[in-house]
Amino acid sequence: MASFWGSISAIAARIRSGIGRLRSHAAFWWKAFQQPTIDLSLRTHAGLTTRIVESPGLSLAQADLDELVSQLRTVAGKTLPAGSLTYGIFSGDREKLSRAIVTLISDEATGHPIAFNALSAMDVELDGEREQVTHLGLVMVDPEVQGQGLSWVLYGLTTLVLFARDGLRPKWISNVTQVPAVFGMVCETFSDVFPSPRADARQSFAHLQLARGIMRLHRAVFGVGDEAGFDEKRFVITDAYTGGSDALKKSYVVAPKHRDEQYNDFCARELNYVRGDDVLQLGRIDLAGARRYLQREVPTGSLPALLAASAVLALQRLILPVMHWMDDTRTFGTLRPRRGSGR
Repeated sequence: MASFWGSISAIAARIRSGIGRLRSHAAFWWKAFQQPTIDLSLRTHAGLTTRIVESPGLSLAQADLDELVSQLRTVAGKTLPAGSLTYGIFSGDREKLSRAIVTLISDEATGHPIAFNALSAMDVELDGEREQVTHLGLVMVDPEVQGQGLSWVLYGLTTLVLFARDGLRPKWISNVTQVPAVFGMVCETFSDVFPSPRADARQSFAHLQLARGIMRLHRAVFGVGDEAGFDEKRFVITDAYTGGSDALKKSYVVAPKHRDEQYNDFCARELNYVRGDDVLQLGRIDLAGARRYLQREVPTGSLPALLAASAVLALQRLILPVMHWMDDTRTFGTLRPRRGSGR
């Protein structure tokens, strides 16, 4: 009998825990939709807290901004020589941090930072209109905690939040890397990615316009100097490590590999690792990409992830087309807004 009641108590405890997690995730998404600039915290792993801060250079007081930059430098200091990174978020410059979206994972008990991702919002012209491209940015993880399943947070959660907040409209993303594992992750997670070894990969005129705009206006975002070349046919940045990102340069041997050899082979074939080349990837996050992310990357035992996947499917089939059709302030397919250019 004691064993029976013990089992009942354990089940009840699990139910209470699940309800608590569900409430936490519901509050997270509610705040994501309500806040003009995101500053959210979420318990994504046991004992770990994830904070997403949008435009910290605009939204944070100086003391809070200094503390955030210090936490980012703490993580970077575990893998790179002191002072080796001087560009972007590490500079502490408010203007640069005003365009950043920082995802920081910390130990829940001590507050010690262990990993981060720093995205950047870049304005580029596409077909004569302003288009915002989200650059996937720099990811760093404390070597002591690598292999603990943090990648689904660092590489996709913030992008998914931004996509959802923008009414689930497709958003352009960019990525600059020489790491085959990251290159392959982008190819498999996002839609319409170029370059990619996948059979359906094509360079559209939109890809080319955005790539030209990024290389003309936003090299500093990913630490590429003015003297670096750009091969428009292959989307390869030649001699890329000359703009403050020198410490990130890797040889092919030490660069983390992807489980699918086609991505490793592509990088080995297209990039000159001795010179220091990078590939510039462009793609989009849309409903198909969001669904792939939830199904492939988010841990399968996550109840909120399963609920979110169901919601995405429902939105795709029933609700979203009506929402977009009814909104006369923004473009929807061939339809144009009633007033102004709208996006």
